Amino acid sequence: MSEVGSTSTSDALQHLSTGAKHKPAAKGSDELGQKAFLQLMITQLENQDPLSPQENGEFIAQLAQFSSVESLDRLNNNFDGFAQNFVANQALQASSLVGRSVSVDTDTSYLGQGLAVTGLIEIPASTDDLQVDIYSQEGDLLDTINIGVAEAGDLALRWNGQYAEVNGKLLDWKSSHKDGLPPGIYTIKATSTVDGEMTQMETYLSANVNSVTVGANGNLTLNLAGVGSVKLSDVKQFNE
Repeated sequence: MSEVGSTSTSDALQHLSTGAKHKPAAKGSDELGQKAFLQLMITQLENQDPLSPQENGEFIAQLAQFSSVESLDRLNNNFDGFAQNFVANQALQASSLVGRSVSVDTDTSYLGQGLAVTGLIEIPASTDDLQVDIYSQEGDLLDTINIGVAEAGDLALRWNGQYAEVNGKLLDWKSSHKDGLPPGIYTIKATSTVDGEMTQMETYLSANVNSVTVGANGNLTLNLAGVGSVKLSDVKQFNE
């Protein structure tokens, strides 16, 4: 009669490992999951020495470990579901942005028919020679809006191709083109003298949201008319 030896947890693991060589490993899983842990316990029970059964305390401890593995497995499943719901909720919220206007860090924007380009110009220090130059896509200077005096801070600009407003006030300025500039993509650069040198100011111009892309990690990318793709976190202002 062959002797039935006492099988320890490490022996049972070795037994499982040997059997696993003849079975394909689960793709993308290197951890001891709930099913594998239960199989390990069953294998250990089947290979016990009847003359030296497992101690109750040790068996209870293993049951507690199994319960922990089961709880972690359930927690992981719940978290995956939460992550999926979070991404879906972001996509739903993002869909409401389509068709809206936002201001982003750019000096290029699209002037629509009968509409205006709005934006903010960051003035680092008070100046008396602020000007805004309008360029074509090819880089040709088309118009220059002489604003002059501007206090430090954010200056709100609105330009419709023919007239311009600053902080809600219509300027005494008109485009050099008889009927104003037609719809299209334009580059708008604001400059003033800083420490004796002509310096370009930071500009945040408006652009319409054509579509929204939701990345695999849940990050949102806005696809803007005349600007391209920008991160939602890069939006300076949501316009009315």
